[in-house]
Amino acid sequence: MDDDTPDEVFAELKSRPIGGWGVAQIAAGTGLAVYAMWAGILQPGFRKVPLKLQVPYIPASRAQVQNVMTLLRGRQGGLVDLGSGDGRIVLEAHRRGFSPAVGYELNPWLVRLARFYAWRAGHHGKVSYRREDLWKVCHLRVVLVTLACKFLSLLQEKLEAELPDDALVVAGRFPFPDWKPCIIEGHGVDRAWAYSVQLQATEPMHSSCTICIALFLYDTVSFINVIYVYMHVSILCCK
Repeated sequence: MDDDTPDEVFAELKSRPIGGWGVAQIAAGTGLAVYAMWAGILQPGFRKVPLKLQVPYIPASRAQVQNVMTLLRGRQGGLVDLGSGDGRIVLEAHRRGFSPAVGYELNPWLVRLARFYAWRAGHHGKVSYRREDLWKVCHLRVVLVTLACKFLSLLQEKLEAELPDDALVVAGRFPFPDWKPCIIEGHGVDRAWAYSVQLQATEPMHSSCTICIALFLYDTVSFINVIYVYMHVSILCCK
């Protein structure tokens, strides 16, 4: 009896039903792969980030990047992003003429990833990503912020006291708890808030805590959905 060719073997395997045990194996393998990525790449970096500064890392979507750029329309000059993650917003800001464009991120793995993306896009050396805190803000005109809710209340006092009156602060993911935005762009998890330092009112917005909790839960569900879609595609490919 002749040996089967690779094409025939592949066709036979493809025609077989995957079955419950196969689905369980795929699910287990996907779960292990996701855990390995988290434990080996992201978690070591987050251990080096103070707990109060940690925010669930979900890359900015195209919609969120576009919302931030819309809020920055008409602005120019230098820009910094606090909690820049993988640096995609800083990179897009540089493409739109902001210079210097600098990202501050405490997770070393995300800093390396941001620098790789900048190199791949041909902008290495034109944008800057720094693994450090930013405490001198008096010279800034545009500040982007993607940080945990509980840190924003402390940061807003510093920004309001030190930023010049013509500065603009843009928050992504979570709004400032006591500031009133002058413009809101987008919906849901992609929403961005623009704040004029000069126009800040003294009355707090108590509803922001609810918004922060809702967006945090939305981020968590989004991450779970990503895992589910990946598993579903893996199963379909094996059928």
